[in-house]
Amino acid sequence: MSPRKGGSRDRMVLSAALLLREHGASATSIDRVLGHSGAPRGSVYHHFPGGRAQLLDEAVAFAGDFIGGLIENMTQADDPVEAIDAFFSMWREQLVDSEFRAGCPIVAVAVETNDEAPQLARSAAAVFGRWQEALATMFVRHGLPEARGKRLAAFVIAAVEGAVIMCRAERSAAPLEAAATEIHDLLTHALLDTGPAPRP
Repeated sequence: MSPRKGGSRDRMVLSAALLLREHGASATSIDRVLGHSGAPRGSVYHHFPGGRAQLLDEAVAFAGDFIGGLIENMTQADDPVEAIDAFFSMWREQLVDSEFRAGCPIVAVAVETNDEAPQLARSAAAVFGRWQEALATMFVRHGLPEARGKRLAAFVIAAVEGAVIMCRAERSAAPLEAAATEIHDLLTHALLDTGPAPRP
C-alpha cells in the first residue's frame, strides 16, 4: 500500500505507522510524516487538531487493527500450530524485505517514555491485549484451558516482539527463527491429544 494513494488524512496515518516501525516515536515528526506522505502542511491541524500526539495515536490504532486483522485471519486455520508458524513467517518476511529496518510500530511507542502523550502507551497496551485475546481464543477453541490459552497467547506475542527487536539489532533472522522453532514445539506438545473444546 502506497502512502501517496488515498486522501491526505489516510496517507498521513499510514506514513506515521510506517515511520514508527523504522524510526520510533521520537523521530516521527510532523515534518517527516508530511515528507513521506506528500500531504499538504495545511492538512495537519485540519485532520489532527490534537497535533502530533493524535496523529501517532491514530497510527498506532491503524497498525494495531491491520496486524490484528492478519492475526484473526490466521487463527481461522484448522491447525493452530500452523497459524502461529504463519505469524512468525509474516514477521520474518517483513524484517528481511526491509533489510531489518522495519520492526513493530506498536513496540516503537511502547518502549519510549512519551511523557507528553501518555495515551500512546495505553493505546499500545490495548493493541497487545486484542492480539493476545485473538490467539487465546484460538487456543481455547482447540482444547486448551482458558488460563493456559491466555498465558500462551501472551508468551507468543512477547516472544515475537522480543525476537524482532533482537533481529533488528543483529541484522539477522536467527533470533526469530529460534523463537519460532521453540514455540512450534511447545504448542505441538501443549495441544497433543486435545480436541476442539465442546460446544455449549
